[in-house]
Amino acid sequence: MSLENLEVKYGLPRKVIFCKKCVMSNQRPTSTLEFKHTADSKKKTLNISDDGVCDACRFNEQKNAIDWKMREEELLALLDKHRRTDGGYDCIVPGSGGKDSAYQAHVLKYKYGMNPLTITWPPIMYTEYGLKNFRNWLDVGGFDNLSFNRNGKVMKLLTRLSIENILHPFQTFILGQKNLAPKLAAKFGIPLIFYGENEAEYGNPIADNALSLRDKSYFTYKNIDEVYLGGVSVRELTEKYKIRVSDLTSFFPLESSQLEGTKIEVHYLGYYLKWTPQEVYYYAVENTGFKARPFRTQGTYSKYNSIDDKIDDLHYYTTFIKFGIGRATYDASQEIRNQHITREEAVALVKKYDGEFPDRYFNEVMEYIEMKPVRFHELCDQFRSPHLWKKNEKGEYSLRKAVYDLE
Repeated sequence: MSLENLEVKYGLPRKVIFCKKCVMSNQRPTSTLEFKHTADSKKKTLNISDDGVCDACRFNEQKNAIDWKMREEELLALLDKHRRTDGGYDCIVPGSGGKDSAYQAHVLKYKYGMNPLTITWPPIMYTEYGLKNFRNWLDVGGFDNLSFNRNGKVMKLLTRLSIENILHPFQTFILGQKNLAPKLAAKFGIPLIFYGENEAEYGNPIADNALSLRDKSYFTYKNIDEVYLGGVSVRELTEKYKIRVSDLTSFFPLESSQLEGTKIEVHYLGYYLKWTPQEVYYYAVENTGFKARPFRTQGTYSKYNSIDDKIDDLHYYTTFIKFGIGRATYDASQEIRNQHITREEAVALVKKYDGEFPDRYFNEVMEYIEMKPVRFHELCDQFRSPHLWKKNEKGEYSLRKAVYDLE
């Protein structure tokens, strides 16, 4: 069968193109409104221009030309607008105590004099060191925190459904983490929310990130019929799985009508302060007691990024299955842009580590979500897009086009 006749899933580009500066391909999704569709059928993907450079690398070039002194002055004006002098909280920082949220909260409190309330949608299954980092964030860093302990039975079901329907182990966590802050902001009257690095760092359209302020469509919905959890509509969850709507609402975005009379602003701190992951890591180590993994993360070569949740590693493995992009590709592309490794080194790292199966926590995760391991592997094969994958006579899969084959 010719390549032109192969099925292309998830609305991905048929032709696989790699950025000539980093190692990312045009198969990387940039869509973020995951609660509004059942699967990935309408994904927007990383733009690579005719000159062979992706939007993430293009944004990095622009970032290096930004007047960061002026950006900091903009930040100060924003903070002064919301700063409280009565001891009340004047901003919210969502996080689980990873390097990014540790940096955000510490800088806002100790450099800029704000009084942040940290909030946490806990990982599905804390790693031992992830839980220690969370405690150090509060105890060493010195922060108040609200942690939301959601319905564990529903969380487990939705996580399993997100794997079965869209091969996305992390979807339920992402939705909860993203949607909790605006709802608490509305409830407690704390209108200023800070997330970390700008999504343009990873390839979301540059035009969408020209401002720090996120459009309200990012965290609201108008009609319950547009909300899908684990690839399943709310109606099906209530009728087929006998889940009450009241047990699902903690996973929902903020309803548009709930914004009436409020002035919630969601900003990226990385718009105002130059964000370099390695420097953020060192800052968190020095100021909040953050510690990297004691071993290399499976699927990549790093030890300190996305290490809080035992399901993290499985999530990145599924991105490799669906989009041909593994965790090493994400890490190496970012380090190329920050001039910490060369493209040649990145290609070698991708070849060595991308697609490595994360077996360290795999059986524990499968037991938790009540899925047989063999079922997970069957789903992986079902979700492979034929335009990305080929299978040999032994039934072994390999990418049709990999960045290391082009060198």
